[in-house]
Amino acid sequence: MSTEHAPQPIPGSCFCGAVTFEIELPTAFCGHCHCTMCRRVHGAGYVTWIAVPYTQFRMVTGNEHLKVYHSSDHGRRSFCDVCSSSLFCESTHHPEVIDIVLANIDGQIDREPQGHYYFSDRVEWAPSEDELPRFGGVSGAEPLKR
Repeated sequence: MSTEHAPQPIPGSCFCGAVTFEIELPTAFCGHCHCTMCRRVHGAGYVTWIAVPYTQFRMVTGNEHLKVYHSSDHGRRSFCDVCSSSLFCESTHHPEVIDIVLANIDGQIDREPQGHYYFSDRVEWAPSEDELPRFGGVSGAEPLKR
């Protein structure tokens, strides 16, 4: 008989709590996105996202409160229709995972942000002076020189 315990799910929610979900570790990704869409949707200089495989993601409550906006030909974003919190981004460019706004996770994850993506689209008023790798170009993931 195994003495190992199943990993505890990490909860997450929107601002008002109408939408709740859980993830299981490990995450597949954690990074800061500077693209125009993320900045405008969140009203911020950049947004920190994590990704987990769909098999490690579970809606707990509030599926009826999710509204979906097709933000591009390959992506869709989900919001709470009560408080307008931006929650998830799904893309045909990486169909095996769901992107989740890190600020909506109510616990510790297993990694720090790994880089700045779409950094060539950044705004000057949101300085980024850390040593993380920077990526940009059309894909948002092409290495940039410092």
